[in-house]
Amino acid sequence: MELFRIKKDIPFMSYGRLTTSISLITFLLAIFFLLHRGLNYGVDFTGGTVMEVHYPAAANIEQIRQVMDGVGLKDVTVQNFGSSQDVLIRLPVKKELSIAQLSEKISGALKTADAGAEIRRVESVGSQVGEELYENGALALLLVCAGIMGYLALRFEWRFAVAAIIANMHDVIIILGFFAFFQWEFNLTVLAAILAVLGYSVNESVVVFDRVRENFKKMRKASAVHVIDNAITRTMSRTIITHMMTQTMVCSMLFFGGETLHNFSLALTIGILFGIYSSVLVACPIAMWLGVSRANLIGDSEKKPKEEEVPVAP
Repeated sequence: MELFRIKKDIPFMSYGRLTTSISLITFLLAIFFLLHRGLNYGVDFTGGTVMEVHYPAAANIEQIRQVMDGVGLKDVTVQNFGSSQDVLIRLPVKKELSIAQLSEKISGALKTADAGAEIRRVESVGSQVGEELYENGALALLLVCAGIMGYLALRFEWRFAVAAIIANMHDVIIILGFFAFFQWEFNLTVLAAILAVLGYSVNESVVVFDRVRENFKKMRKASAVHVIDNAITRTMSRTIITHMMTQTMVCSMLFFGGETLHNFSLALTIGILFGIYSSVLVACPIAMWLGVSRANLIGDSEKKPKEEEVPVAP
């Protein structure tokens, strides 16, 4: 299925230096914000307590914060959760108070300020558990990257594997950079979104790389630049349809999914937008500069067969 057909190849590779320079600048800015501001880790990684409170009418967030300050709980995050009547309160680990004591203390303070306050959920993550989740999450990210690189090296060629993993890590670092710059909460759902973006981006790279390999078989006299430009142009309609449909679904989660899915869909939105860019305008130029050619993609299968030896008569 195609929305449109482009008759003339678009010279994407002629803009390779520009697009990779933009990516490099964005990548460096993301690293700067990660080092300068750092990630705002959620309770999943730092440990702490999460409480869900329901009010019969729209909750006054500022008043709730003042109530928390009044009972000596200053490092508290208070935000709406799904609706204006539901509030999510996140607290760091309090070693001097048990979960039951903390819940009772907050519940009493909130009900004193508003008799309609109802504690619906209390969850706690210990600091040790949070540290283990952090380490396991980082390990999962490394294993996914190694698996993607190995898969592409086996399916295509090492130049494409290196190009794809650079482009995919570019997406991951930029997502983290956004979360560091805006200090959005980084939790397990965001980590899941990053892993999903890695798989999604590599799928786009595989589609383009497959077409590049096919073009090297068909376009025998064409240069590598022409082959790659043609591959990207011929897959553009498919790329637009796929990403448009995916982004529509992700945006519906972003705007209507509530607080639980907000950061997850936000990370996916950033990842999908940059994934389109990196798969086409970062991975392909890098592969070209690494020296991808018909010879190292096709291998021995396309070499001319040797002339058959003619038996000499006795």
